[in-house]
Amino acid sequence: MLALLVITSLAWMAFVKPEQDRQQALADSGTVSTAQVVNYQPQDSQESAFTGGIKQFWDYTGFRNATSGHLIMMLVGLFFIFLAIRYEYEPLLLVPIGTGILIGNIPFFTDGGMNLQVGIYQQGSVLNYLYFGVMKGVYPPLIFLGIGAMTDFSSLISNPRLLMLGAAAQLGIFTTFIGALLLGFNRPESAAIGIIGGADGPTAIFLSSRLANGINVLSDGTTVKNLIGPIAIAAYSYMALVPVIQPPIMRLLTTKKERLIRMKPPRAVTKTEKILFPIFGLLLTCFISPSALPLLGMLFFGNILKESGVTKRLAETARTSLIDIVTILIGLTVGASTQADVFLTKESVMIFGLGAAAFAMATFGGVLFAKLMNIFLPDDNKINPLIGNAGVSAVPDSARVSEMEGLRADKTNHLLMHAMGPNVAGVIGSAIAAGILLSYLG
Repeated sequence: MLALLVITSLAWMAFVKPEQDRQQALADSGTVSTAQVVNYQPQDSQESAFTGGIKQFWDYTGFRNATSGHLIMMLVGLFFIFLAIRYEYEPLLLVPIGTGILIGNIPFFTDGGMNLQVGIYQQGSVLNYLYFGVMKGVYPPLIFLGIGAMTDFSSLISNPRLLMLGAAAQLGIFTTFIGALLLGFNRPESAAIGIIGGADGPTAIFLSSRLANGINVLSDGTTVKNLIGPIAIAAYSYMALVPVIQPPIMRLLTTKKERLIRMKPPRAVTKTEKILFPIFGLLLTCFISPSALPLLGMLFFGNILKESGVTKRLAETARTSLIDIVTILIGLTVGASTQADVFLTKESVMIFGLGAAAFAMATFGGVLFAKLMNIFLPDDNKINPLIGNAGVSAVPDSARVSEMEGLRADKTNHLLMHAMGPNVAGVIGSAIAAGILLSYLG
C-alpha cells in the first residue's frame, strides 16, 4: 500500500501537477475556459506536492466517496449471490444481478463535471452502452426467442382448457396496476409496475422501458419516473422466490382432497400439431394484441425453429448461446442500474411491496380459478388446483412448485407435465397483457 501511495504521488508530481499548472495558465490567458481546468488544487498553496498527491489519490478512491446507500446496496447484491449459491434460487439470474449490484455501487469521484466513463449512468462508458439494450427494450425479445426455442407446448396443446389458468393468473397484473394508482403512481408507471404480477422479468423490462423510462412526457407536462431498475429487480427477485412465496398460498386455498386429485395423462401430440401451434398462435395473439408483437413474435418464431425440424442449428443457438449471452447482459446491467442514489427511494420500496402482493394475487387467481373450473367438470376429469399457481410465467419454477406440492400430498402423484400447460400459457398471457397496457398507455 505504501509503495502504491508513493508511485501515485510521484506520478501526480511528474504529470498531473505540471498539466494543472499549464491549464491554469491557459485559463488565465483566456485561451481555454475555466471549466476545462482540472478542478482539484491543494487548498494550502504551501502544501507539498507529495501531500497533494496523496490527497488526490484518496479523493478518487471508493473509500472516500462511499455512502451508507452504497453499502446497503452492496449487502443486497451479496444477499442475491448468497441465495443463488446456497439455495440455487434462479442462479442464472441472481448471480449476474447480484454481481451487477456490486459493480453499480462502486463509489467513484464525479465532482467538477468530470466524466470518468465507468458507471452505467455515465455517457460513453461500456456499461452505459450495454444498458442501451435494457433502456430500448432490445434484450427482452431476444430472451423470448430463446424461451420459444426451448419450450414444448405439448401439454397446452393436449389440454387447451389449461390456457384458462394462465389467463386467470394475470389477475396479479391488473390488481397491482390498481394498487399502484392508489399509491400515487401515474397510469404508465402503474402499468409497468403491474406487469411484475406476470412473474416475467423480460416482459417487465420491456414494458417499463416503454412506459416508465424517465423520458416520456405526459399530457399534463410531467415526466414519468425511470423505474426500470426497481421493476426489473423486483420481478426477478420474486421469480427467484417462487418456491418460497407460492406453497403457503397453495396449501391455504386447497383441501387435502383437492390436493390428491389425479389428472388424466396428457394425450400424445402429433408433429403437425406442434408445427401448426406456433404459427396460429403467432397470428391469433398478435391480432389480439399487436403491441405485444416484439415479444410474442420472437417467442413463436423460436418455437417454429424448434418444431420445424429443419433449423436445428438455429434453434440450438437460440436456446443455448444466444439466451445465455443475453441473460448475462440483462442481469449485469439491470443489477448495475441499482446505483444507490438512483435506486434507494420511496418509490422503490413501494414497488417491492406491490411486487410481493402481485405474486400473491397471481397465485390466488390461478388456484381459485382451477377450483372454479372443477365445479363444472365431471369427477373423472377434474383439475388438481395445485397446478393453478403455474399460471404465472416463471418457467419452469412455478411448474416445479406444483410438482413438489403434489408429491408432498401424494408421493406418486406427478403434476409437472400438467403444470407446464398453464405455465407456458402464463408466458403468452403476460405478454398479451403487456401489449394491451402498452396500446392504451404507450
